[in-house]
Amino acid sequence: MVKLMELEWRKLERNKVIGEVLIYWVIIMFMPTFFLTVVFADDPMIAFGRSYSDAIHLMLPIQMGFLLFGASLINHVFIEEYKNKTIALSFGYPISRKRLVQAKAMFIAVAVFICTLVSFVLSGITTYVLDQMLGVIHGEPTLADFATYAIRAVTHSAVIALASLIPLFWFGLWKRLVIPTVICAIVLMQLPTILSILRLTLNLDIVYVIISLLGMASVYLSVKLVNRLGDQ
Repeated sequence: MVKLMELEWRKLERNKVIGEVLIYWVIIMFMPTFFLTVVFADDPMIAFGRSYSDAIHLMLPIQMGFLLFGASLINHVFIEEYKNKTIALSFGYPISRKRLVQAKAMFIAVAVFICTLVSFVLSGITTYVLDQMLGVIHGEPTLADFATYAIRAVTHSAVIALASLIPLFWFGLWKRLVIPTVICAIVLMQLPTILSILRLTLNLDIVYVIISLLGMASVYLSVKLVNRLGDQ
């Protein structure tokens, strides 16, 4: 399985993918401070920025931006191969189609997980350094804040990795459509905001569990039905 995942990495336009990830990292690492100093600074109804605990809650949904990276990988790993008809070559390997789809899906999930986790680290360091310079957040981070952030970084990265696979079956493997795949990722990114606008008081942790399960279901259907979907 690891060798198949390495093969997927070698088949990618790596410079393009690495450049895309770097752009995500640079933008996202400064977004918490931007929101704290510009967007929420003059709004007395918003309590963000009064403590590191509040800032952590702000940082979590920002990392959902990596769902777009997952959509991009679905395009590169699945949709482009179908459109270029190179998927038939892959399916010609002496390996079952199901195993190949498993490897491709696992490659996407691992890539999104690692990139999101690194983004959490960069965002945390950048926010702390800028806070020391600008005094954005009240007080200093406690050991409990560090522990909470570390746990949330790992669990949230896993959630984003799984959720990024939600478009895989319907839009990636079956319909093979790029724009709907991206739109699906954007909707998932904005899910906390959408729930807030609709005034739905669902616990976000429950929402994250649900979208993680949907991502797993998408992979299951992709693996189970790949033989019926054809090469073209």
